[in-house]
Amino acid sequence: MPKPEFHVFVCSQQRPAGHPRSSCGEKGAGPMMQAFSERLIAKGLFNKVSLVATGCLGPCRAGANVLVYPGGTLYMQITPADVDQIIDQHLVAGEPWLDKVAPDEVWQ
Repeated sequence: MPKPEFHVFVCSQQRPAGHPRSSCGEKGAGPMMQAFSERLIAKGLFNKVSLVATGCLGPCRAGANVLVYPGGTLYMQITPADVDQIIDQHLVAGEPWLDKVAPDEVWQ
């Protein structure tokens, strides 16, 4: 496998229902991960992008979260419907999709 240009980390943390921090798993991370995988394959980008399911990325209340490197761009409240926009605008065109980029306040 060639060195990827991007790493896309999809928070897949699963906590019990009612947990005070909630979790991205509870907010649809599974279907979103599936959508990323299917669309990266369909667009021929699987060798350009490393897709990684990960544990908690931190700002649980903003989930489901996706973190893209390089750049450390955190996308929040992502659903499968958002996946094409992130792929097309950020991973292909090279510009973060500002509509879903988490503001700095999310980290506080």
